[in-house]
Amino acid sequence: MTSTFPNVSINTERLVLRPLDEDDVAALAAMMNDEQVAAWTSVPQPFTEDGARTWITEYAPTERTEGRGLDFAVTEFLTQRLVGVIQLGKTNWHVRSTELSYIIAPWARGEGYASEAALVTARWLFSDQKFERIELRTAADNTASQQVAQKIGCISEGVLRNACIARSRAEDGTWTDVRTDFIVWSLLPEDLEGVGDQQADGFTSFGDWN
Repeated sequence: MTSTFPNVSINTERLVLRPLDEDDVAALAAMMNDEQVAAWTSVPQPFTEDGARTWITEYAPTERTEGRGLDFAVTEFLTQRLVGVIQLGKTNWHVRSTELSYIIAPWARGEGYASEAALVTARWLFSDQKFERIELRTAADNTASQQVAQKIGCISEGVLRNACIARSRAEDGTWTDVRTDFIVWSLLPEDLEGVGDQQADGFTSFGDWN
């Protein structure tokens, strides 16, 4: 029987991590059209609202129900504004391991939201879901993502040479694929000892995503 993640909302003092819903379509599309997102992810460009709606109503629910992963909308607690997305993927329920990635909207960067959201997700995975390993992969030149990994206590395990496709923007505005390395990071339960103080205030069950 396939294991699946539950529908939950995770709270910190500043953030609420919750399932994506159709009210997020416009904000998600705008966030995914950012130049840094285009450079360091495989998100199609330009990213349309139809693409955002498909992600929210089809892709994310399927990933969860088939046991592969989970997508969180990261929102500000006070304004409820969408500031980013946390994704869990390539989940191995026997090993109790999953891969974590994060995207933060350009206007919300520099506030520590990525590390806060990633850290509270990791704590939830280790404590509530009894996971034993979280893996992150960052492109070799994506220093901002690497800083988040270091801040939450990840350990660099090595380099996957030539394993990542990034994108570079040409003078005419078109995007060109650029091959680079992946840095592989891991996070184990014991790595969180003494890391930060962004504890989850609680976990709240949701109904079905769709």
